[in-house]
Amino acid sequence: QVQLVESGGGAVPAGGSLRLSCAASGVTFSINDFGWYRQAPGKQRELVAVISSGGAPNYADSVMGRFTVSRDNAKSRVFLQMNNLKPEDTAVYYCNARGLGFKGVYDSWGQGTQVTVSS
Repeated sequence: QVQLVESGGGAVPAGGSLRLSCAASGVTFSINDFGWYRQAPGKQRELVAVISSGGAPNYADSVMGRFTVSRDNAKSRVFLQMNNLKPEDTAVYYCNARGLGFKGVYDSWGQGTQVTVSS
């Protein structure tokens, strides 16, 4: 089906920036909602930023104004530009893609990339 691979995580000081990338493979028809979730230790996974096939973004309140999600449909990639990072942004960030494939609808997840923000 659809496989997702994240990259771009790392450790940065507060106020720094990171750019996450997610590459999708095995897409036969389309990716509709494409974006990012995160999970910190002891917390539930939460939506960070998702972008629809039409380009409409959906952000968590905590990241609006600091993060920007974008997608490259030709290359089946989604990006997350993270600016003014805060220690509370520390989490494992997961790429997520939902859409239509050969066998019907799918909901695929990457294995995650660690983002650590120090104060």
